[in-house]
Amino acid sequence: MPAAAPLRILLTGFEPFERDPVNPSWEVARALDGSSCDGASVQAVQLPCVFGPAIERLDEALAQWQPQLVLALGLAGGRSEVSLERVAINVIDARIADNAGQQPIDAPVIHGAPAAYFSTLPIKAIVRDLRAAGLPGAVSNTAGTFVCNQVFYALMHRLASEPAWSQTRGGFIHLPYLPEQAARLPGAPSMALATQVQALQVAMRTALSVRVDVRESAGQLH
Repeated sequence: MPAAAPLRILLTGFEPFERDPVNPSWEVARALDGSSCDGASVQAVQLPCVFGPAIERLDEALAQWQPQLVLALGLAGGRSEVSLERVAINVIDARIADNAGQQPIDAPVIHGAPAAYFSTLPIKAIVRDLRAAGLPGAVSNTAGTFVCNQVFYALMHRLASEPAWSQTRGGFIHLPYLPEQAARLPGAPSMALATQVQALQVAMRTALSVRVDVRESAGQLH
């Protein structure tokens, strides 16, 4: 019998944006590039923080690596926890311009596509395992309406609508500022790079091992 195809995990992170010299999503992704997780190889790809080209680069990476698991990462400055995003919505409403100067308002990510998609990661199990490891994690119910959400939505649309990706699971994780970023913003929470890398290792292991998410409260009043 032919050997089973090796498992692959794709991590995506963004280039810096809004005049910041660093983006933790890429620093974490590239720190894990080439590593292995429970027998799965990890590949990291940097996405431009630009509407449109970010999706094109994602599609190229999917075609190149054929992953069974995709974890897209982004920065959520001001958050203190590793945020497992629950839902991607089909709207772009940019508060700031992207790195190409584009600032679309009230535009769909994909014309004619569903209003929203849910992550197919075991988000509550990942939060449970993060906390068990002493790492701050939470379920988030909004990935915003900037390029992070566009990539999250486009990823989930591909996985849901294209038969070739029917067995691939994916989702989006927002990360806090790194300490060097927060140092310029008095009072802003941050998390060390090594801690964020450890959190992603936990997330990958749980995503590989848990097929059905745990049923426990992770809701919010507002």
